[in-house]
Amino acid sequence: MKTRTPTNRKRKDSKEMNDMQPSTNGTLSLRDVVKTYEMGADTVHALRGVSLDIEKNEYVAVMGPSGSGKSTLMHLIGCLDVPTSGTYSLEGRMVAEMSESQLADIRNRKIGFVFQTFNLIPRADIFHNVELPLVYGGVRRAERRERTLAAIERVGLADRMKHKPNELSGGQRQRVAIARALVFNPSIILADEPTGNLDSKTGDEIMDVLDELHGAGQTIVLVTHEEYIAKHAGREIRLLDGSIERDVRTR
Repeated sequence: MKTRTPTNRKRKDSKEMNDMQPSTNGTLSLRDVVKTYEMGADTVHALRGVSLDIEKNEYVAVMGPSGSGKSTLMHLIGCLDVPTSGTYSLEGRMVAEMSESQLADIRNRKIGFVFQTFNLIPRADIFHNVELPLVYGGVRRAERRERTLAAIERVGLADRMKHKPNELSGGQRQRVAIARALVFNPSIILADEPTGNLDSKTGDEIMDVLDELHGAGQTIVLVTHEEYIAKHAGREIRLLDGSIERDVRTR
């Protein structure tokens, strides 16, 4: 008996396999990413099959209500957590295949973190706060000094580098956090509610800094619940109940 070849099914299978493959061109790529947490007898579905690519020099705002999965997504992108299932590649490298030391190196060198609460060391001056990732990265002293000075100058705080965080305004402290994120020239800056603890005028000043960095070629992923802050980005991703509800380019 002659056996028919299911050509349509083969083409479909091939397409499905291609859809599962991470992008080789983008800065990062997620495919069918699921993240669940066990909370006693309950299972919390934080992410439900999220797929997205973020290209080099994109400026992306991630939005959504509380519990939508924003923080979980940022933790995964920042290699602070791993998916329950699905794949994540960063600059063509599969994150799931990395060792703990490789992941730590990625977090230190490839991803710059900017947090709502600044996360500065109170007893250290601005220079040493910004220098810290380079110390952890084993960079030699002369190069550390050069990179630290350049990052501090880039955010306009060269005249404040010997001050401690409590001697600075909230906006200045966030600039220090941005400078610290820049010292390794990271592939991505992850900014989690960077204006959340600032008044609107100071928040606008911080967004001006991020806009300038993007204009100079920096890839930025920004988590915010403020519509006017999200408008600084060129793309908005909205999450709802762990899924992407909307992904649009705004310019």
